[in-house]
Amino acid sequence: MKVAVVGAGWAGMAAALGAARQGHAVTVFEAARTVGGRARALTVPAQDGTPLTLDNGQHILIGAYAECLRLMRSVGVAERDALLRMPLALPFADGTGLRLPDLPPPWDALVGIARARGWSWGERLALLRTAAAWRLGGFTCGPQSTVADLCAHLPARLQQEFIDPLCVSALNTPAAQSSGRVFLRVLRDSLFSGRGGSHLLLPRVDLGALLPEPAAQWLRAHGHTVHLGRRVAALQAAQPQPGWLLDGEAFDAVVLATTSTEAARLAGTAAATLPAQSPHGMALAAWAACAQALPFTAIATVYARHPAARGPVLPGPMVALRSGPGQPAQFVFDRQPLGGPAGLLAFVVSAFEGERSTLEAQVRQQAAEQLGLAPLEIVQTVVEKRATFACLPDLQRPALQPAPGLALWACGDYIDGPYPATLEGAVLSGTAAAQVLGSA
Repeated sequence: MKVAVVGAGWAGMAAALGAARQGHAVTVFEAARTVGGRARALTVPAQDGTPLTLDNGQHILIGAYAECLRLMRSVGVAERDALLRMPLALPFADGTGLRLPDLPPPWDALVGIARARGWSWGERLALLRTAAAWRLGGFTCGPQSTVADLCAHLPARLQQEFIDPLCVSALNTPAAQSSGRVFLRVLRDSLFSGRGGSHLLLPRVDLGALLPEPAAQWLRAHGHTVHLGRRVAALQAAQPQPGWLLDGEAFDAVVLATTSTEAARLAGTAAATLPAQSPHGMALAAWAACAQALPFTAIATVYARHPAARGPVLPGPMVALRSGPGQPAQFVFDRQPLGGPAGLLAFVVSAFEGERSTLEAQVRQQAAEQLGLAPLEIVQTVVEKRATFACLPDLQRPALQPAPGLALWACGDYIDGPYPATLEGAVLSGTAAAQVLGSA
């Protein structure tokens, strides 16, 4: 078939690779001048005016991201070169916090919790009992339960220093509002999916080089087309069906791999070209309304430089921060051990609300108080206002196929599934779209 993939983010690249390997002729349309979507490379001028490559927000992967790792290998990206693999660790700068040993589950979690520094034995036992209860219960809970509900019985320090930062980093939603069911699924698949599943995989290269750019190169090398700077204005149903017209060009099948808002717009234009009150048209309109209604939250990444640094600034490549009023960042990354220049730090603020100038001042103060780093020079602040959907309890998410019976699919981290908005969720949906496309 002649297949159009609209969007060259991680989901779109996964869908395009899957369709191409099934023997279809693939054309990718990307509105931006670069591939990668919301996880892409970003070039800014350094202090001396030379170009500095950053990411459009600091991202991490974990060992349980099997589909991300498979796709990377398939386009020639070697994990050992592209990613720094390390056992899960959420340490604070003062040495307290959780570090898991490199053991098979559940021993890594059990030993890590038992050895956690800064927690009393009562706090450790409370977390061990809770983790055991979650596992015995199959990591399930009621659809309306929040993470705060699941953890209400835990000591306050565990909630503040472990549950809250873990929840907001995984779901980008505060614990009081986050889906307990999704949180438990993430814990199950990361901590109990096999040895290495909980490992942190920190990118040594920019996010574009991690998957999207090699995928685009592979597609072009195998005779497929990738258009950059090409926004699709209209999606129309061919008459008679099956088939589609993208800005007048005919395709047998279409995969919408854009943001949910853009996918809703295109699905809406497609619905308007179908017969009034037809089942397909009504299904497309309902899908577009569901996608349009998704609530979103922002993520901010403040890149700052410690001018006196000549080597690593932090005790590790990733350090947890105590967040609260006036202390917005939950984690900070030292980019030097990850292949960046000495002194460059990335402060991550999940579920961000507020003004950029206030955020930068607060991050400077937080770095001074918690890390002893002052002064810091702000290099770039990246605010992704619609970074992820808010992972609320029992949230209704759009389906993979907007209208059953039509050769139209959608993929992205917002598509209905068990995971929050993650890179793994995005590529899983892209691969799933390609698989059902191949069986259509």
